[in-house]
Amino acid sequence: MMLVKILNFLVNLVSKGHERSIRAKKHILYSFGLQGVTIIVGFVYVPLLLDYLDTERYGIWLTLTSILGWFEFFNVGLGSGLRNKFAEAVALGKHELARIYVSTTYAIVSIIFASVILIFYLINPLLNWDDILNTTIVPAQELSILALIVFSFFSLRFILKLLGVILIADQRPAVYNSFMPIGNVITLIIILLLIKFSESSSLVVLGFVLSSVPAFVLLIMSFILFNGRYKKYRPSLKLVNLKLSHDLMSLGRKFFIIQISAIVLFMTSNIIIIQLLGAQDVTIYNIAYKYFSLPIMVYAIVMTPIWSAVTEAYVKKDVGWLKSTLKRLNLASGVFVIGIFVMLLASELVYDLWVGDRVTIPFKLSLSMAFFAIINVVLSPFTQFLNGFGKLKLTIIVVVIQTSLFIPLAVLLVRSSLGVSGMILAICIINAMGFLYVPWQTFKILNNTAKGIWNQ
Repeated sequence: MMLVKILNFLVNLVSKGHERSIRAKKHILYSFGLQGVTIIVGFVYVPLLLDYLDTERYGIWLTLTSILGWFEFFNVGLGSGLRNKFAEAVALGKHELARIYVSTTYAIVSIIFASVILIFYLINPLLNWDDILNTTIVPAQELSILALIVFSFFSLRFILKLLGVILIADQRPAVYNSFMPIGNVITLIIILLLIKFSESSSLVVLGFVLSSVPAFVLLIMSFILFNGRYKKYRPSLKLVNLKLSHDLMSLGRKFFIIQISAIVLFMTSNIIIIQLLGAQDVTIYNIAYKYFSLPIMVYAIVMTPIWSAVTEAYVKKDVGWLKSTLKRLNLASGVFVIGIFVMLLASELVYDLWVGDRVTIPFKLSLSMAFFAIINVVLSPFTQFLNGFGKLKLTIIVVVIQTSLFIPLAVLLVRSSLGVSGMILAICIINAMGFLYVPWQTFKILNNTAKGIWNQ
């Protein structure tokens, strides 16, 4: 009886409201189920990989992928620019223009990453990965091969991920969110087979599996969707119009600077920790981060269709929908904050059930991570609205300040008595600067009182 009531409640919740809201809620509901698989598999990965490798090798793997993640900035914000431009073109019924934007973005990103891959292949033999990763337990030649494999598939995946940008811009994130669970389940099966049948662990083999499977899933799904539902948006060399690259990059440059900040904050964390404290502390940091990123990941499911829905509503001047949606999202943030405090209280028990005695997580690290998660979920609705509006000039100024302050602050706090907890505390301090302007700018734009830099 209770199950029937819950199902009826969900049906009524999804089927009522503005058409834009109904579409968003349906994809949020679908995404919860799909991302649930991803989250579960992601948590199962950790003890399996700790058993297949060890604490130090696992820390090396996490740091290496963080370093290669730096190359993500070479997309110069084109994906985010495409997201807004595609949503605007579709909202105005200009489907041919949307396809031109898609074709142009694929062409530019492909050229950029082909060039980056060539450069990386040339300089990789000159890099001393033992020193970069502060380790002696893995031969430098093995690390060099691992870096080539991971970066090659990373670059391919980054090009193919543009399909996800299109799906999200079309307010169909659930379709894109189905890709990751497929890849994760396949990868999990392969890792279980490696643990069962391999006599020794291999970072190279693990790197190939974890890097290649997601790329191949994206490749197959791109073929299916661009020959099916999204055939009218399928990229074509004939439709590449580099003159429109200015439209993509003028907005994309704003997102590019913001992405640089995100890369500096999150991709350098593991590098600083491994250099100052060692690979084992990278593992400790990332296990706590993975646990407290759970509410962030769940909330991101809610947020995913919001950006493009906001863009559509803003283009159509539907202020009523924008205000009511922001109010509901802020209430949801409050619920998530309560959930984060519950997670903090239960953290020691969860760690014990999850990783056992393989790793010990200090409570002060969990406390810092909880504050990080709270800051993220409270600011998330406002940042998504500003992204959807494309009003990012003030954000860019603050981001430049944040980026310049982060590394010295992080090094200072990590070297202090805080140790690894100092890293996430530095991120909290930097991110908390968003409270100084993000909510106020959002309200100003919604109330049509934003002037000067507040409306740029």
